[in-house]
Amino acid sequence: MTRRADILMITYRSAGYLHLSLPRLLETLGERDRVWLWHNGDDEATLEALRPYREDPRVHRFHHSRENVRLREPTNWLWQESSATYVSKVDDDCRVSPGWLDTFAAAHEANPQLGVVGSWRHPEEDFLPDLAARKTVDLAGGHRLMRNLWVQGSGYLLPRALTERHGGIREDEAFTRYCIRLARGGALNGFYFPFVAEDHMDDPRSPHTLIRTDADLLERMPLSASANGVRTVADWTAQLERSARVLQTASLDVRAYGGWRRRVTSVRRRARRLVGQPATW
Repeated sequence: MTRRADILMITYRSAGYLHLSLPRLLETLGERDRVWLWHNGDDEATLEALRPYREDPRVHRFHHSRENVRLREPTNWLWQESSATYVSKVDDDCRVSPGWLDTFAAAHEANPQLGVVGSWRHPEEDFLPDLAARKTVDLAGGHRLMRNLWVQGSGYLLPRALTERHGGIREDEAFTRYCIRLARGGALNGFYFPFVAEDHMDDPRSPHTLIRTDADLLERMPLSASANGVRTVADWTAQLERSARVLQTASLDVRAYGGWRRRVTSVRRRARRLVGQPATW
């Protein structure tokens, strides 16, 4: 049987969310889709939450790394080992929408130029229709896309052929930069439109969030928040709001994300962190 999609879930200290995120992901699979699990670290509560799923027929592989190797190594592992037409990752703190795989696969099949097609993880109040409309295009088969050079690293669908052509995520490269590299190679990336929602439960505005206080944030500390020097729920919420705005306004010119322009942005972000301010996008 030719596999349609292999979807990776990387788990790390996520027992509080796994009972929502993993069953939902499994429910959305078609008969030709599989989930691959990679666990970072030795958190017993998370390992216990995973235990009932390790023998689930919908789970193809399970790997346990005693060290927290974060995201790049597990993602490249899936891309290198998979034989499916498409590859994906769904974060352990995210709940995908029913039908997301069928919708994205249909868009890809009707539009071979597509690269990374993503879910939308921001709440309704972050949607800016007038701005998003400027970046939204009609595609073959009645599909639409709000174009952007990158999407978040969860709830997306990517043709595995592109990972073979462009290689894996490099040591000095985050998923955002990888998406931009695909766009530089001619791939059309963006968010399916109308948006296919993904509930990002580490967003303090999510009804399922475990981040309600500053202490909760410091205990859980999402990677993006840590990387940007965030220390309070208010700062984290503001960063998420800025992120949504950036996605709806960011340039589609790949030259804007390389060379001297990238260096200037990096310097500005480091400067804000040095004076104790959260880095901005």
